[in-house]
Amino acid sequence: MPAIVPLPSDYGPWLAELKARIHVAQQQAARSVNSELVLLYWQIGRGILERQGREGWGSKVIERLAQDLRNAFPTMKGFSRANLLYMRAFAEAWPDQAIVQQAVGRLPWGHNLVLLSKLKATDLRLAYTQRAIDQGWSRAVLVHHIERRLLEREGQAVSNFALHLPEPNSDLAREALKDPYLFDFLGVGDEANERAIEDALVQHITRFLLELGAGFAYVGRQVPLEVGGEDFFIDLLFYHLKLRCYVVIELKATAFKPEHTGQLSFYLSAVDAELKGEHDAPTIGMLLCKSKNKVVAEYALRNINQPIGVAEYQLTESLPSDLQSSLPSIEAIEQALTEPDGSTSMP
Repeated sequence: MPAIVPLPSDYGPWLAELKARIHVAQQQAARSVNSELVLLYWQIGRGILERQGREGWGSKVIERLAQDLRNAFPTMKGFSRANLLYMRAFAEAWPDQAIVQQAVGRLPWGHNLVLLSKLKATDLRLAYTQRAIDQGWSRAVLVHHIERRLLEREGQAVSNFALHLPEPNSDLAREALKDPYLFDFLGVGDEANERAIEDALVQHITRFLLELGAGFAYVGRQVPLEVGGEDFFIDLLFYHLKLRCYVVIELKATAFKPEHTGQLSFYLSAVDAELKGEHDAPTIGMLLCKSKNKVVAEYALRNINQPIGVAEYQLTESLPSDLQSSLPSIEAIEQALTEPDGSTSMP
């Protein structure tokens, strides 16, 4: 080990900068290797597709190909018969090589198997691909969001954001709200009242934040506000990091009623006056109700001069699932791709 000597004054910052650069270089190298591997898998799958169409290759030929590739590259995983079939399915799903290089190639192979097995529509696959890239989703998180139809529920709440928020904040706020919200992880029944739901949401705050989506930061529950010498309490208060504004959430264990907007509007005015900082955007309100009549909600929000959204929540029922394609589940894929020595062939 080098002897300790007096160091230049700028040594520490420079070392920190070098470490950061090396870390970035390592990440870029890993991404590059992954992209090349996914492209290789696509090229193999494309070749199988073409030869099946031209020469009528059957399963026995693919099984022989798998064995020959394993013999030629004994230290390289990924050449099981099952994985070759998924390379073929991958190439069939993405006939355009440019998409592979620019989009799905930026995700690990395991992520791509999830997209193949759980989504049929190309546009949805691309949408989940881009979100996974943008937000750095692990494979488990990707599975979670696909199974709960995250992107299909985004932007579906009734709101007046376009009238009261400037662009692009109005679009960002609209996309930040879902309809319905799935609270089946709370373990409470449909008969639960507002306080019981609120207690359970706070108890499961990590799952609640995951359901709300990226950008939400928890501030508190039953947040006190003093207005004109009287005390008022907000059910749940959040701050949205991208929108840079407070978000007031009010829970209603009943169907939506127009008078609910009056109470929430009052809370928004109070938060803007008492909590909102100089650089914060106007506070947004979210009414989460057991059910709603969309037309009634639209009429109720029409003359409200503050940004409010109305959405439903579900406590025990999951959304109808049409996610499974003709391919097996991701668990079945993992089992099929396991090599004889017990190691998995997926990177």
